[in-house]
Parts: sequence; structure tokens; C-alpha cells
Amino acid sequence: MNKFSMVLAATSTLLAANSYAADTVSTLDAVKERGYVNCVIGNSFPGFYSLNKAGEWQGMDIDICRGVASAVFGDVSKVKFLPVQWAQSFTSIKSGKGDILSKGMTWTLSRDAAQGLDFLDTYFYDGQGFMVRKDLGVKSVKELKGATVCVLTGTSSELNIADYSRAHNLDIKTVVFDDSSVRNTAFFNKNCDALTNDKSGLAAQRSAAPNPDDYMVLPETISKEALSFAVKQNDSEWANVVKWTFAAMVAAEEFGVNSKNVETMRAETQSPVVRRLLGTEGDLHTGLGLPQDWAYQVIKNVGNYGEIYERNVGPNSVLGIDREGTLNALWKDGGMMYAKSFR
Repeated sequence: MNKFSMVLAATSTLLAANSYAADTVSTLDAVKERGYVNCVIGNSFPGFYSLNKAGEWQGMDIDICRGVASAVFGDVSKVKFLPVQWAQSFTSIKSGKGDILSKGMTWTLSRDAAQGLDFLDTYFYDGQGFMVRKDLGVKSVKELKGATVCVLTGTSSELNIADYSRAHNLDIKTVVFDDSSVRNTAFFNKNCDALTNDKSGLAAQRSAAPNPDDYMVLPETISKEALSFAVKQNDSEWANVVKWTFAAMVAAEEFGVNSKNVETMRAETQSPVVRRLLGTEGDLHTGLGLPQDWAYQVIKNVGNYGEIYERNVGPNSVLGIDREGTLNALWKDGGMMYAKSFR
């Protein structure tokens, strides 16, 4: 090997090493250095992510990201929300533009295995349904034979409706859109016979309709939709921070800790598990690279899972979705929500 070749080889090795080092910088370190969390959401999904009258983001996905900011910084405001179109959802995380993807995204095998993401936990159990105008005279999905249905492209809803139509010989014609607001407008302007989405989404879209009582959601649920948040693949340190932040919200509800009583519970409780959760006993925080009071900050600033559910999608919210008797109830109440062990 001549001198030029040796220099070239050494340079290539150095560049490769630098590239590897850049690629392996942990998200947690990057977030701490930056001073805030980048949270990728969509444009508008009332109950999950939408702007209120004051121009502030609100919703379940918003609260999850604010919870992570509270865990890392002890400050609920240390988060920036990045609305993206559906097609940019995965690339925004893989490219490093976003730290968390939390936008009403269904956890599927192909997304988990082939998109460079790690889905971490389910924060809302949903299912796909259909909304129609009441004057259409339809009472069941089975009556939509030959109908046109508005759907967002690239979603599990688009794939599910194709499977369902074929299985039941309905010959449904899908009208696809890249933007959910354009899709909704098309439906309300009678460009489609029906609108399909997760049922929580249909409740949100119906509530925003000019005349909500003119529309109805059909009774059938044609799929299981586990709405989940995701992070970049192969970054276990950051994945642990995000998933245990959510676990703290659920655990707090299980143990009767909420944003109103967390100060008292932290000062007075003798429960070992609650003391570990709130950081007054043990050293669980060290494995996460977080302050000792990280979970206390999450609960104080954002609340437990029940509080988040009620204010965003519960019976007294714009969506009015009852939690009792659903998979979104705590495990002790017959649901699927339970936190992993804090020990």
C-alpha cells in the first residue's frame, strides 16, 4: 500500500468512526443539551392533539409529551410540538427531527419492524368505525355496498377497509386524502357517503361538524387499534425514559396519587411503593438518568392517567367517551391499563 492509499484509508476510517459516534449519541443526552423535547404530532385530532382558543396545544398525546418534559427537566413547558402530515410521521423520528412520535398512531407489526421505530406502550385502546349522514338511511356497515368512503392514505384504516370490503363483498370505493382536514371537509361536503377512522377520531370529527346531530357513527367496530407512542429504534436509554414516564402516570392512578394530593402523599405516605414512585425512597431514578423526583414532577405537572383521560376524552370533554367497562379502564376495573412494577 502506498502512502496515498494509507492516508486515504486512515481518513475513511476516521470519518466512519465520527459518523458512528454521531449516530450513537443518545437521545436523552441530545435532549438535555438542547433543553427541550421535540414531540411529533399531527395537525388536529381533538382530544389527542389540537389547538385551544388561546393557541395552546392540548390532548392526550400532548400530555404524554409534557409528562416526558417534566420527567427530564421538571418543567412542563420544555417541549416543542412539531405537527407533520401522516406521510412524514416515521421519517421525522428516524431523521432525528423528533424525539417522540405521539399522534394517535396504531401499533402494527409493519410499523414496529420495518420503519426504524420502537413502539413502547398503548395509551388508548380504540377500534375502527364508520360515520354517515343520518339522511343516508344506513344503520349498519353491511348496508354500505358500493358506497364511497373518505379515508386518510397510508393509515391502518385504509388497509382495514379494503380487507373488510373484500371479506363481506361490499365493493366499497375508497377516496383517499393526504390531509385529515381535507378528508373531513370532503365528507361534510357530501363528496363521500361515509367517513372511516378510529372511533375516537369519529367522535372528534362529529363534534366539530357544523351540525353534529346530522351524523351518526355506525355500531360496528371492524378492527383493534392500539394507539401508542414510539421513539427511534435501538435507543433503549431514551425508550426507558418515555415508557416509564407513562407507567408513572398509570401507577399513580392505581395508588390513588393525583396532581391535587401528590404533595401530601410525598410528605406523608408510608407506602414503600408510593415512596419509590415519588422518589422519597430508593434509587430507581439512577437507571433512567433522571432526577430523583422525576415521577413526582410528572404527576404534579400533568397528572395521573385518569386525570389525563378525563380532561381530554372523558364524559365531560368534547368527545364524551366513557371509560367504564372499556379496555382503557384500570386492570382492577376490568380494563387493560396497568403499570409495570416500580421496584
